Amino acid sequence: MAQSMAALDLIPSWSRVPRVDVAPARDPEAVRDPEAVGLPVVQGAVAVPAWIGLGPGAVEAAGMTGAAGRVLLVPREDGPDVVLYGTGPEGAAGPDVLRDAGAAVALAVPGRSRLAVVVPSGAGAKPAEAAQALVEGVLLARYGFDPLKREPSGTALEAVTVVAGSDSDSDSREAVERGVERGVWLARATMLARDLASAPPSLLTAPDLAEVAVRLGAQCGLKVEVFGQRELEELGCGGLLGVNRGGVDEARMVKLTYLPSGAGDGTPRLALVGKGITYDSGGISLKPADAVHATMKNDMSGAGAILAALCVLAGLGCRTAVTGYLMCTDNMPSGSALKLGDVLWMRGGTSVEVVNADAEGRLVMADALVLAGEEPGDAIVDIATLTGACLRALGAETAGVFGNAQPLVDQVLDAAARTGEPAWQLPLSRRYRPELDSEVADLKNMGGPNGGAIHAALFLEEFVAGRPWAHIDIAGPAQNDKPSGWRTKGCTGFGARLLAELALAFTPPSTAARTDSTRSISEEAGR
Repeated sequence: MAQSMAALDLIPSWSRVPRVDVAPARDPEAVRDPEAVGLPVVQGAVAVPAWIGLGPGAVEAAGMTGAAGRVLLVPREDGPDVVLYGTGPEGAAGPDVLRDAGAAVALAVPGRSRLAVVVPSGAGAKPAEAAQALVEGVLLARYGFDPLKREPSGTALEAVTVVAGSDSDSDSREAVERGVERGVWLARATMLARDLASAPPSLLTAPDLAEVAVRLGAQCGLKVEVFGQRELEELGCGGLLGVNRGGVDEARMVKLTYLPSGAGDGTPRLALVGKGITYDSGGISLKPADAVHATMKNDMSGAGAILAALCVLAGLGCRTAVTGYLMCTDNMPSGSALKLGDVLWMRGGTSVEVVNADAEGRLVMADALVLAGEEPGDAIVDIATLTGACLRALGAETAGVFGNAQPLVDQVLDAAARTGEPAWQLPLSRRYRPELDSEVADLKNMGGPNGGAIHAALFLEEFVAGRPWAHIDIAGPAQNDKPSGWRTKGCTGFGARLLAELALAFTPPSTAARTDSTRSISEEAGR
């Protein structure tokens, strides 16, 4: 039965989004008709409506002080359950606090399918930002990957009502509506990315992933081009083809193009490159048979994040033209697999000695970086579950960011902050570049034993031809060992909302301002 599943059956989140609407606070049914309602409580000024059956004193005695992160469930027989959520002191509730609060409300009543949540008045976030954050928190917290189960693992959300704050006027009501719409689109992006990364590798091969891109692209207004074996050979994509040699499923490169209406010469243009390794065994450099190996279906999380982000750009009204390259294959050991010491020729002619077959992500992305640089554009951003070194440096919650243009890196970091997807800039230390020199080729695909995340970034930079570029290493935050609020256990979909936000606010970086965070070190090294 499972073998006959269509690839689209593995991504139910895209088409099964709960109904989300907006209601004014003066409508009593907005907070009494759902099965559960989330009500904000301000720290230092605890106040609750009389209809819940508890006064402020009883609420405080039960531990609800209004501090951010606090939640109190009040079960009721004659109306909806009430979930009181703390917002911190007056004016202190920003998007991060409210995203967590939305998640806490949804998780406090896991058996309820119809929820309402009231937007706090006087929050630290604007009405649109507050509504967006609450919606994202509610929807993402209740995500589950169930298409392969006989029975769902939990109660699915059917409807969410966002109630505008009690002091809202028509303008703020409209702002809440805009925020809700934006929150739904961005949550859909993350849920789609989670579905893709969670799908078993035998059911979502490179050809399957390309098929999903074609089907979704048709729904989302994207131009989709799929490049198979012959086309990749004609393009000279030796990195992608080389990594694919050990598998039985052919490689695919998927090129996605989003053009806003009225796009012209002055339209900002951003290229995104994603690692799409549908299963990474390590190839001949076989990974140990441990828990990490079992998560390697998520090694296409970068490509999944790009596909998901592009699918929501039209709905969000993005004014940036965005091209995405998904570099898709598995990395398997076999008699035809890459051998250590083999030399591959990337698109553009650069030769690379393979000294570690488990450093394959940079090989497949190198081809796409060259292709992206051959087209008109203002910047290139790549995203990949690339190095264990980045995971060890920053932990499992934070992505590493490198780049050759600080204005572009700053835009990536700003997008990360807005979405609650943490990122930290790491140094592009070019004095380590000689460690990538090969005795038999232009480059080798690994450096020395230390600084592995930096070596990977320096390798990728070799293929961007000087164009403003940033690299996002999501090896850590692509996977959660345990749930935490809206960050569910398993594949996280990290990067989908970040990339969408980046595209929405993208400004072409000034080439005159190009630099890196270790310029003085590079100059001292004479490079």
